[in-house]
Amino acid sequence: MKVIVASKNPVKIDCTQIGFNQVFPNEEISVEGVAAHSGVADQPMTNVETMQGAKNRAQHIKNEFPHANFWVGIEGGIEDTNAGMEAFAWVVILAKNQKGQSRTSTFFLPPKVRALVLQGVELGHANDQVFEDHNSKQKGGAVGSLTNGLLGRTAYYEQAVILALIPFVNKELY
Repeated sequence: MKVIVASKNPVKIDCTQIGFNQVFPNEEISVEGVAAHSGVADQPMTNVETMQGAKNRAQHIKNEFPHANFWVGIEGGIEDTNAGMEAFAWVVILAKNQKGQSRTSTFFLPPKVRALVLQGVELGHANDQVFEDHNSKQKGGAVGSLTNGLLGRTAYYEQAVILALIPFVNKELY
């Protein structure tokens, strides 16, 4: 089974490999990451924009690599709400004639990170500034920093990958 992830980020590649291995334990699965544009802002600022970015990424690589079995787009985003600034990601998985999608759980960003994001700083860079880290978005991310490593970005995205695969293992229902 050939799976293409629309990113070179090791977090997105790893969570896809882990999720697919769990859902399809009897399959030999090859996961490859390729760079793909999201077609949205570098820092998506709404739920709708974030979902669109994941869809765009998946469709872009499906067009570019038509001989794979699955194409995966993962887009992290934020939305400023009355309750605070929420962080989350969307996962969109395409196959030849089917689609699955899921959103991660949400968590709220601290005021210092929120302030930087509202000034136009991408979440990963804002997180690095506040937590004195470097390239955290390719490691534990904001969720890892805020949970003291109890929940890293790979594990955080993994569940959404599994949930996005529901239509593929329940084809008679979808």
